[in-house]
Amino acid sequence: MNAPIPYNHETELNEVLERCNQVRMAPVPDADALPDGFTGTLGHFPVYFPEEIAHAAGLLPINVLGGGNRLELKHADAHMGSFVCSICRSTAELGLNGSLQGLTGFITHPICDASKHLAGIWARNFPEQLAQILYLPQNVNTPGAVRYIASEYQRLRGELEKRTGRSIDDEALRASIRIYNQNRRLLRELYALRRDEPWKLSCTESYILTRARTRMPCEEHNALLGRALDAIRQRSLRAQDKPRVVFVGGFCEQPPLEMLETIDDNCYVVDDDLLIGLRWITEDVPDTGDPIWALAESFVERSAASPVQHDERKTKEAYLMEMIRASKADAAILTAAKFCEPGLDEQVAWSKHLDQEHIAYLVLEFEEKMTSFEQMGMQLETFAESQLFALA
Repeated sequence: MNAPIPYNHETELNEVLERCNQVRMAPVPDADALPDGFTGTLGHFPVYFPEEIAHAAGLLPINVLGGGNRLELKHADAHMGSFVCSICRSTAELGLNGSLQGLTGFITHPICDASKHLAGIWARNFPEQLAQILYLPQNVNTPGAVRYIASEYQRLRGELEKRTGRSIDDEALRASIRIYNQNRRLLRELYALRRDEPWKLSCTESYILTRARTRMPCEEHNALLGRALDAIRQRSLRAQDKPRVVFVGGFCEQPPLEMLETIDDNCYVVDDDLLIGLRWITEDVPDTGDPIWALAESFVERSAASPVQHDERKTKEAYLMEMIRASKADAAILTAAKFCEPGLDEQVAWSKHLDQEHIAYLVLEFEEKMTSFEQMGMQLETFAESQLFALA
């Protein structure tokens, strides 16, 4: 009888990371390759989308995050200007080149003018797909915000029921909410571990683990996160002499993985706003009562902060300072995607406030199609050395 293979936490973590990295940029599954229980796929643009509604409809939510730095643009420039941000252009390219032809539908949001107009491009070029704008309020401080969001969610629910021919009852929504609540708890644990022991988990590894949910069922992602967290806690890596920083500016367009690796080489990223839409709701959504109302209320009352939402209770300066304080960061890396108006506006306010507070920061610009990082690496190395000198 063969002896059982002893558990090795590093092997376990590598297996999970490899699986997550495989699906990170995987194509949209066709009908024959869908996981059990799903009848189609629903694409959605960042920042936030209530995936529970799609999940309860039997549609696999696919977070469309652009085409990365290996996609050649051949069609998109005929539909939008070169001054538009890279993620909008590459998302349009993915549709026009056939990479997203298997989607049941595509939902975008009015987080900026460019993303809002993607719905029109989709409707004209892919009439067989459901093309919608989910109008989430940018200002949530009005008395009717929750009621309005609930009505939008109900409208989306009705559209998905018509498209799938499947009723989305309240109990199915509550079951999906419970699954996503577990995911939110696991992601909170992942980020807490990075804040407390950043040498055990790099920003790049954390990003790969988180992004996998954009291409797999939440149930599978929960299982992978559970395995990863158990393995990460058992890591015995030594802490290095690196400054602790927060990274902000990755709320919509995502920086290339090589950029995150370059930052990891020089700093410990103890908090960030990468893929913030997957972590938008910061507490459990109530799973009793009206599930649509619970999701709508959570969007307003149990949510993160972002440049694409105005909430006077979470000012841009205050939420950055809270990130720095809670993570015990020494400095900040302020980034913005090229041509991103919300991100660039936020960057000005952040840098001005950090100057007033005498907190060190580094300003970087990126776009998803970047392929050269040598100059950025030198900037980061100089910045990290200056911080270590100041902290000595």
